[in-house]
Amino acid sequence: MGLQLRASLGLEPWSVLNQGISRHTGLTIGTVTIVSGALILLLWIPLRQRPGLGTVSNVVLLGLVMDATLAVVPEISSLGARIPLLAGAILLNGLATGLYISARFGPGPRDGLMTGLHRRTGRPLRLVRTCIEVTVLAVGFLLGGSVGAGTVIYALAIGPLAQFSLRFFEIGDRGGRVVASSATAPAATAPAADAPAAVDR
Repeated sequence: MGLQLRASLGLEPWSVLNQGISRHTGLTIGTVTIVSGALILLLWIPLRQRPGLGTVSNVVLLGLVMDATLAVVPEISSLGARIPLLAGAILLNGLATGLYISARFGPGPRDGLMTGLHRRTGRPLRLVRTCIEVTVLAVGFLLGGSVGAGTVIYALAIGPLAQFSLRFFEIGDRGGRVVASSATAPAATAPAADAPAAVDR
C-alpha cells in the first residue's frame, strides 16, 4: 500500500478513502488506516463476525508498516520508475492476500465486513464487494484521495493475483480448500468463497 502511494498513479479504494481522511485530519495515512480498521470492526458486531489473531494483527500492523514504508521510500518523480513500482506494489498485495488468508487466523476487518454482509443479506459476494468498493472509492475521491490508472489496474489484477497466491500458499486441507471455485461452496467452507475477493493487505 505504501509503495502504491509512492507510485502516485492511483490507489486502491480503501487507501483512497484513508488518504482523503488523512488530508482533512492531519493524521498520517497509516494512523487513519488503523483507526478505520478498528471502526470497521464495530460493524462486525451486528453481523456476528468473530475476529481472530489475523484480524487484530491486520488492524494494527497494516498502518504501522505503511507509515514505515513511506518513511524509508522517498517520493519518486520519474514515470519510468513509478510504473514498475506500481506493478510491484500490486503484485506484493496479491501475494500478501494469499499468505494471510491461507494462515487461517481470521480475515482482515474489510474482508470480514464483506463476508458478513454477504451472509446476512444473502446477496452475491461479488455484488456486496462491488458496492462496498464503489462507495468507499467515491467517498475517498470526494475527500481528495488519489484515483488514477493504478486504481483501475488494481481492481482488474487483484482478483486473479489473490486467487493464484491462495492456491500457491495453501496449507494442508483443514475443512476444505481455501480457493473458491465456480461452484457454490458448502456452508462448512463458506470462507473459501470469500478468499479471491479479499484485499486487506
